[in-house]
Amino acid sequence: MSETTEQLEVTVQNTDTTIGGVEAAVAETETTTEAGHEPTLFAEPIAHLGGFTVTNSLLNSWLAVAIICLLAFFVSRKVKQIPRGIQNVFEIVVDGAMKLADSVTGKRAITEKIFPFVFTLFLFVLINNWLGLIPGIGSIGFLEMEEGHEIFVPLFRGGTADLNTTLALAIFTVIGSNVFGILIVGGWKYFNKFVNVQALVAIPGKVIKEPTSIIVNPIKFFVGIIEIIGEVAKIASLSFRLFGNIFAGEVLLASMAVIFAFVLPIPFMFLEIIVGLIQALIFSMLTLVYFSVAASSEEH
Repeated sequence: MSETTEQLEVTVQNTDTTIGGVEAAVAETETTTEAGHEPTLFAEPIAHLGGFTVTNSLLNSWLAVAIICLLAFFVSRKVKQIPRGIQNVFEIVVDGAMKLADSVTGKRAITEKIFPFVFTLFLFVLINNWLGLIPGIGSIGFLEMEEGHEIFVPLFRGGTADLNTTLALAIFTVIGSNVFGILIVGGWKYFNKFVNVQALVAIPGKVIKEPTSIIVNPIKFFVGIIEIIGEVAKIASLSFRLFGNIFAGEVLLASMAVIFAFVLPIPFMFLEIIVGLIQALIFSMLTLVYFSVAASSEEH
């Protein structure tokens, strides 16, 4: 009886050891899973400067601004009458971009006023789009505890993969186009684009010669009100288009890397390089169109 009891105790101890090993393995697996990272719709906070939260997408945006400033510094440092080297390349790019802008504005004078803003915006969006594709962006970071779980927080993340960035760019663009319209057309004319008081006031003077003005002019007034809704729609259109395309690319690359980390993501990275260029071009061209339309508001 005593030998049987000892054998049972040994068996129970071995069973406990096995269960303990399984639990440890499960715990290790859970820790590994918890420390993983999935692309989120929101940017993760990295640091706090007083009440100001610094996110990983904001760091990327600051990096893009620093690159633009360095480019401007090196290009403008030794400007010569006869361009050479990097100055020559930039002059070819800028000249081609201005000709493209001329085809939208129709006037070189308008292009010269809008172009510095639009071209800088294009560079900012393009660099942000491409920075998100560099190895290390999204994969270099640190672990932190959140609600008892260990999570991975990337130090950098594509700036335009954050809706806050694209929304800020869209609001800045729409407000800028309206300010530009006021400066070019004049405050009163531009105000009548949205609240067409002139159309209502003109009815008594036109009603004898043009009886249809009783119907047409109130329609013009309500069309102006619709223009206000159109300005809000511009913000939604600009911000969601850019954010949606870049965020979708981020998720696509992360999914390909999970399936097979080598070779498979490379074709998709080339695809995202093209998508980043096209999206930057679309954003800047739409901005150019909004500014051009605002500058010709007297025709409405």
